Parts: sequence; C-alpha cells; structure tokens
Amino acid sequence: MSTDYLPEHRHPFRDRPHPGSGPTGTSSTTGPLKRNGPAERAAVVDLAAIRHNVATLRSWVQPAALMAVVKADAYGHGALPVARAALDAGATWLGLAHVSEALELREAGVSAPMLAWLHTTGTPFGRAVEENIDLGASGWELEPIAEAAQRLERPARVHLKIDTGLGRNGATVEDWPAVVARAAELQDSGLIRVVGIFSHLAVADEEDRESETDEQLELFHQAVETAREAGVDPDVRHIANTPGILHRPDSHLDLVRAGLGIYGLTPFSDRPAADFDLLPAMTVTTTVAQNKAVPAGQGISYGYRYRTAAATRLALIPLGYADGIPRPTIAAPVAIGGQRYEVAGRIAMDQFVVDLKTDDPAVAPVGASVELFGPASGIAADEWAAAAGTINYELVTRIGARVPRIHVDSRPGEDVGAPTGESR
Repeated sequence: MSTDYLPEHRHPFRDRPHPGSGPTGTSSTTGPLKRNGPAERAAVVDLAAIRHNVATLRSWVQPAALMAVVKADAYGHGALPVARAALDAGATWLGLAHVSEALELREAGVSAPMLAWLHTTGTPFGRAVEENIDLGASGWELEPIAEAAQRLERPARVHLKIDTGLGRNGATVEDWPAVVARAAELQDSGLIRVVGIFSHLAVADEEDRESETDEQLELFHQAVETAREAGVDPDVRHIANTPGILHRPDSHLDLVRAGLGIYGLTPFSDRPAADFDLLPAMTVTTTVAQNKAVPAGQGISYGYRYRTAAATRLALIPLGYADGIPRPTIAAPVAIGGQRYEVAGRIAMDQFVVDLKTDDPAVAPVGASVELFGPASGIAADEWAAAAGTINYELVTRIGARVPRIHVDSRPGEDVGAPTGESR
C-alpha cells in the first residue's frame, strides 16, 4: 500500500504542542484579538468531545477507515484544532469541500490524507497536486487535473464521483461509462491515479425511506463494477455519511465520511445524540448586557411580535443574526444562572431579549453567564435549530466570525488511537 503522505503514517503535529494539549482547563482562542479575561461572547469547543466522537464512530465502522469532514471551518468549530483532534483519535483522512480549505491545513503543517471534492474553473488544481491533496472528479474536472499533473510531472490522486440519486455533483449514470473510460486512459498515461470511487446518500437520515437508500447503494455497486471493467480499480469505495454510519452498516465499505457526528450532533429528528454516545462539542455563551424593569404590554424588538403579559424584567443578550443567530428564531431556550428562559421577540442584528418573568432585580443581573446551547445547560443545538426552522448542521456552521472560537480540552490525552483502515 502507498505511503505517499508520511512514513509509518505518522502525523508530525503529534510531537508538538497544539490547541488543547495543555493541562485540563487550559484553552486556546482562535481569532484576531487577544483578550484578557473571559470573552464577551464565545463558541467554546471541547476537543475531548471531538476525540470521543471520532473514537465512537470508529467503533461503528471498523475495519473501514474514517474520514473526518472538516469543511466549512469544521462546521463552525475551527478546522485546524478539530482536524488535529480527529487525527489524534484515529481518523485516517480529512474531508474538505474546497481545495482552498485543504491548502490552509497543509500550510498549518497537517500532512494527513485529504480529499477536496467541490471545484470550479478557478480551482487551483496545480497546488492541490503539489500538496498531495486528493481531488474529487465528476467528469469535466479530469482534464484540468490531468493538465496540472502533466505540467508538474507527477500524477494526481483522484476520486471519481457517481451521482446515485442526490442530484448534485457527480457523473450521471448515463455519463459514467465515458467518465471511467477517460479516467482509465489518463491513469494508463500516468497522469492520474484513481484512488477512490464515491457518492453521497440522500435520505439515510429518514428511516422510513430505506428503499431509496437501497437503490442508491445498488447503483453505487454497479458503478464500481463498471469502473473495474474499464480498468479502474479503486483502493477505497465510500458513500456513507453520518446517517449511513449510524443506521446503514451495509454502506460502510472501505471508508466512511463522518461530518455531523464528530461534532456530537445527530442527523435523526427523533433520536438524540446521546442515543449514539455522541457528545456535543460546541457551547455558545455570553453574558447579560442589560437588565431592566418594564411594564405590562411592553413591546419587544422589531415588529412587536412579543409583548409582556405583566410587569417584568428584561435581560438583553448581546448576540444577533450578525453572529449567526437565526433571525426567524421563535422562543428558543437560553440558560441564565441555571434557569431556562425563552427568547422574546425577534432576533436583531446584534442582540435579542429574554423576558425573565419576574420583578426581582437579582435575577439575571448584568454580567451573569448566558448559555444558548451546550452540555452544561442541557440545551441541545437541535432545540435552537427547531426554533429557527432549520437543522442543527446549519445552526452550528453559521455561528459568525465575531464570536471567537475557544478550544478547550476537558480530558487531555484520552481517546487517542491508531487510525482504522489504511490511507492507501
């Protein structure tokens, strides 16, 4: 098997300090500003939870290898610290949407196998080949990838994608024979190496739609056979996302792509993450910015979608849609001083309001800690997502750059293991 990346599959950063590697309670803040004291607002990411979740998912898929999907800044959790934690816990590959994302990790010293799969005519294929980044290809990409390989005099590593029903990128079933035939020609000429064949499941998170997932898997296996008949024999076949990992063991094959699950979130609307022994990694916190008394009938925020039912006090929370808190959110929960309250009125750009439903000024004073969601409060990101009419994937990913990511490690040194499968 190839060891293109590093001898003995070693990761160089394991031998040097990195975020979260200090004693329990230490942390690293990613972002442009250095701060003294607690952040005004923060998305706190526990790298121990990331490692735990990777280890848990590995136990579901062995002996298949696991790709940790860290696209979109690791679903808003911070790509570099999450990538390192996932690799420490035994992930073999990293998955990115764009080559630019993969290049950022390479520039930070991450040498593990990476796959980037969503390209445009402006994608820097040459840089990807230089940096040993695997490239997804649905058809048209083969030509610029081959041109870059020829210019650099080194073969490009390619994963061919077949659209088995999701209807996004990937070659259609009708175009697939021509795509694999061209890939075989380029491989025979030494310009590419077809490392993998992959696809993506569309409805594996809906347990009452098994037959559609069955159809996708059948189409995928047929596509692999067509490729082999054309002279393309991949090292790895991969189609399973987190729903497939958790619900369809027949989709695990050689490699799985774990996205949502490594962040401790569930793709199933009726099954919490705890059912799968997954730990939420992100906690979004801030502090009360104002506490004031108002009379009954007080309108709150734009449009007066909420009016107080009685004389009460309002707590002002300094997070808004500029920070990624969805504007359409209705009555989402927050925790202040160990008590749950609800958002009152519309989310504004920088702030929202909580009706404390008390006239006691000692409740939720200025500076009191506020948790929107996280393990300490027991409020799941799923609750906020439901209140906003969206999904937990979007909720955590959209937390904005104005909210610094603070990476902590609640259990340094735990859940570290050797990778499953092989990088090939």
